[in-house]
Amino acid sequence: MATALEVRNQQAVAGQLSHLEFLELLVEDELNTRRDRLLARRIKKAGFPALRTLEDFDWTYNPSINKSQIFDLATARFVSQAQGILLESPPGTGKPHLAIALGIKSIQAGYPVFYRAALDLLEDLAEAVALGDRMEMIKNLVQAPLLIIDDLGLNRTPPGAAENLLELFLRRYERAATIVTTNRPIQDWGKMIGDTVAATAILDRFLHHATVITIKGRSYRLNRKAKPDIQEA
Repeated sequence: MATALEVRNQQAVAGQLSHLEFLELLVEDELNTRRDRLLARRIKKAGFPALRTLEDFDWTYNPSINKSQIFDLATARFVSQAQGILLESPPGTGKPHLAIALGIKSIQAGYPVFYRAALDLLEDLAEAVALGDRMEMIKNLVQAPLLIIDDLGLNRTPPGAAENLLELFLRRYERAATIVTTNRPIQDWGKMIGDTVAATAILDRFLHHATVITIKGRSYRLNRKAKPDIQEA
């Protein structure tokens, strides 16, 4: 309020506003500032490697993506309903961008979000096992209304990955929303995590209330590299 006081006072004098109208403007400024600060804190706490939005996504490069479906998911109803999203495609087709953008939309809708690359998440869990903190970490991960696990299957999974993933998905089932991006088809998940039984149990729960989006097409990054006149940001 103190920051906006002088400007609002000048506006009130020039517009001959009542005391109540003047106070309403100050309160509105305060609420907007608090909302913006909360949004910034939650985005920072989410741990996104970069900020990506649906507005800056290149929809023209891969028209096979169902834009209306993505924007429907951006309402964040799937978070309130504790559902999942599986983004499955070859590398470079926009999975992380869409996942982060949906995460930011969910934050804007009022839900805390936690993002983690799959390899980092699994290594963190393996370390927590060694330190005796596994259940505490699982508990913290379960509490996130939306958990984004990016690039599952891109790297070799560390020891104990199957058990840790199974525990995580079992505890989040019908309690919290999860987005998973992967370049591996679900038929390969058993081989990917080294345990077919665990993979079957994970997929049984995760896919029960999940939207599966399969993206096909060429790599956007390779396409940009093939054009020397395009400067990388």
